[in-house]
Amino acid sequence: MTIDLAALPEDFLWGTATSAYQIEGAVADDGRSPSIWDTFSHTPGKIDNDDHGDVACDHYHRWREDIALMRRLGTNAYRLSIAWPRVVPGGDGPANAKGLDFYDALIDGLLEAGITPSVTLYHWDLPQALQDRGGWPARDTAHHFGSYAAVVAERLGDRVQHWTTLNEPLCSAWIGHLEGKMAPGLTDLSAAVHASYHLLLGHGLAAQAIRAAAPGAQVGIVNNLSAVEAATDRPEDVAAARRQDGHTNRWWLDPVHGRGFPKDMREVYAAASGVELPEQPGDLETIAQPLDWLGLNYYFSSTVADDPTGPAPHVRTIRRPGVPRTGMDWEIDASGIERLLLRLTQEYGARKLYVTENGSAYPDVVRPDGTVDDPERQEYLIGHLAACASAARKGAPLAGYFAWSLLDNFEWAYGYDKRFGLVHVDYRTQARTIKGSGHRYADVIRAHAERARNAA
Repeated sequence: MTIDLAALPEDFLWGTATSAYQIEGAVADDGRSPSIWDTFSHTPGKIDNDDHGDVACDHYHRWREDIALMRRLGTNAYRLSIAWPRVVPGGDGPANAKGLDFYDALIDGLLEAGITPSVTLYHWDLPQALQDRGGWPARDTAHHFGSYAAVVAERLGDRVQHWTTLNEPLCSAWIGHLEGKMAPGLTDLSAAVHASYHLLLGHGLAAQAIRAAAPGAQVGIVNNLSAVEAATDRPEDVAAARRQDGHTNRWWLDPVHGRGFPKDMREVYAAASGVELPEQPGDLETIAQPLDWLGLNYYFSSTVADDPTGPAPHVRTIRRPGVPRTGMDWEIDASGIERLLLRLTQEYGARKLYVTENGSAYPDVVRPDGTVDDPERQEYLIGHLAACASAARKGAPLAGYFAWSLLDNFEWAYGYDKRFGLVHVDYRTQARTIKGSGHRYADVIRAHAERARNAA
């Protein structure tokens, strides 16, 4: 498998990605308050092995070491998230100076290393104080998010240009409020729909706040999307695929592109629970703030069939025989990332695209010599990078790729068993070891830089 590096622009961002709760630890240090993930992960039975993020990768204390790892990989960008409960512990109200100081130093450290920071404001760690007041199903949370965005942008906006409002709002709304598998652990379609609405309203308010505080900021949103196919050509399965595409993709893409919430999905949710959107005048315009770029998180494609007795959107996922799968039991389908990049270009008119997460988990083993070889992850990485370059060759305005993840980390409900990192973490000693996939990624980055130099 070869990557068409000539299809990627010379100023391409080669990055890695992480999120605050998954790596920082230090959950009670320097004024940080509990988040919904602190509460959820300390609820017995919610997380595999009853793991939690109290220490995680101890990045809060080891960030200099982690920047040095980025330099060894040769990456020129890093996607991080800000912990809302570290910066505004009450969810609203006064900012925490020590929390802001941490991110201030981290941004300076990245810039000194020649690494472009890409900041995500919300990667699921809602302050528990706001959950206690209604969480994302409550409209006030969207406004508090806008205020929090202003605090961060005012402090970091002189050095940070790349801003993400929300990471994967689908997970926050559907998995956290409908399926109950993520914080806050609810199983209520009405709450989930209201949460989805207020998340996107919060996105719009945050985009406005960022631009007001940091003129020239490049603002986008990150969605986890899936290429959806019907299991058969039966009309029922074709309709199911359309609903799944609405649930997973269109519900999150259409509103931010000024198309409103998809009518067919509004009808599906209303029929299932009677829920209606909590729309107020001007909301849709706020949600549809102009996007400077669009982020795609991609891990797998979906094949679905009709399931009229199941919960909304009344589909079931079909396991295709013979298709390779990762350690997460997710299908490997590199063609899906190419199809989605082209769809975002052609159907939604994206002006600039980033693959903001892409990666795979496998049960890595440290060999007697201390190295970690991971040929399956290397194959996954190269295959998906090749698909990204193919999409760029066909016209997708792809400007960067962020591998998930820099480090093995707390993988949400899966705890610490699932390892996505290009760098292995020994959670007992916190020792970091670059895996074979990390070295392979570094080789690709060097090859692209060399091509650019030769073309100059």
